[in-house]
Amino acid sequence: MRRWLALILVFTFALVAPGTNPRAGEGQAAPEFTLRDIDNKPVSLKDMTGKVTLISFWATWCAPCQVEMPHLQKLYDTYKDKGFMLLMISADDARSVSRVKPLIKSKGYSFPVLLDTDTKVVSQYNPNKTLPYSELIGPDLKVLWQHQGYTAGDEVETERRVKAALDALAAATPPAVAPTATP
Repeated sequence: MRRWLALILVFTFALVAPGTNPRAGEGQAAPEFTLRDIDNKPVSLKDMTGKVTLISFWATWCAPCQVEMPHLQKLYDTYKDKGFMLLMISADDARSVSRVKPLIKSKGYSFPVLLDTDTKVVSQYNPNKTLPYSELIGPDLKVLWQHQGYTAGDEVETERRVKAALDALAAATPPAVAPTATP
């Protein structure tokens, strides 16, 4: 009986649709977290309030992650001054985390890289721990979009989603009023 119950549970979890997250679906609040970056500074999701944030989970041993990263750097460079933030969260464990910072520096990446060696945050966002895995988070810290894996051309859809979220943010933000001179 226990074997059957275990099998049913395994099959139930295996049927979760790719790109979905049973913990925080699109339109729901993204789980809060605080992680240290590669320079040991704390970074929290709540610090991203008011920005469009792409969280991308990756690892040094993940080949598709390595292919996706230059595209994400380009996206970061293009939109970082327009209210966009990219948080790359490494799922490398204690055995491979020492490779993260040298890899980032050798490739010249400038986006923030956070370390999740115990995979607590990875598990909150991506229980299946499939890499790469990304979530686009709105300025209100709600999930706008989820994406699992990387195939050539995915960067086009990712940029389209980021740009749409930034356009919505710009439309919702009142324009700055220049001070008027008094005569």
